[in-house]
Amino acid sequence: MDFNHILGLGFLQGLTEFLPVSSSAHLILLPLLLGWEDQGLAFDVAVHVGSLLAVTTYFRKDLSRIILAWFVSVFKQQKTQDSRLAWFIIIGTIPVGLVALFANDLIELYLRSPIVIAMATIVFGLLLWRADTTGAQIREQENLVLKDALIVGLYQVLALIPGTSRSGVTMTAGLFLGLTRDAAARFSFLLSVPLIFLAGSLKTIHLIESPVPVDWFSIIAGVLVSAVSAFACITLFLKVLEKVGMLPFVIYRLILGVFLLYLYAT
Repeated sequence: MDFNHILGLGFLQGLTEFLPVSSSAHLILLPLLLGWEDQGLAFDVAVHVGSLLAVTTYFRKDLSRIILAWFVSVFKQQKTQDSRLAWFIIIGTIPVGLVALFANDLIELYLRSPIVIAMATIVFGLLLWRADTTGAQIREQENLVLKDALIVGLYQVLALIPGTSRSGVTMTAGLFLGLTRDAAARFSFLLSVPLIFLAGSLKTIHLIESPVPVDWFSIIAGVLVSAVSAFACITLFLKVLEKVGMLPFVIYRLILGVFLLYLYAT
């Protein structure tokens, strides 16, 4: 791959993975708009690993507590707030994991078109705006209950539609449930860890089984660029979210969606 492609795609993946604007849509659209060749499975694996490194590094203390508390709850039957959060993350991951397992090929075949991306970008952008303006925003992450985890997990299934945005749709669910913006974002980011890990692992297996030679320079560079970009994005996003709200991202989604409809539906 050309180094400019590596920088562009790696930066874009890291930036959009955790913003409510859909990383999958941008990774599909950038090569289409610029006339680049498809980056291939190996690079997709690399940039997802980079995003995983970023989120686990940023939340390393939280994840250490959560994982330890989960083991204690399993083997010693001692329940804490952290162990409950661990179970909520697991429960919230199950729906999208099951749907992806059985329907991923159909999604790849029928839903990766610019028109689908455009419509999902607009519709779920408006839904995010609705949640941000009508949600009570009074509950913190500590107030989560099992029902919340199930609802957010079901919303996360919608993220399999390119253009939806996994972080966007899970934050939308959290806001509708009355979470503060910060709590909705933090739970969304923690919920991304097992999903990105499982998706990355599955793609890695496919990569190992693939007869196509691996460009290790592109892979390593993609991991590094995506990791740095994603870490910076998480840090800045959580600092400014309560001040700026979701409106800037909603406006961006509407502009992007209309632009894509103009390009591909006219």
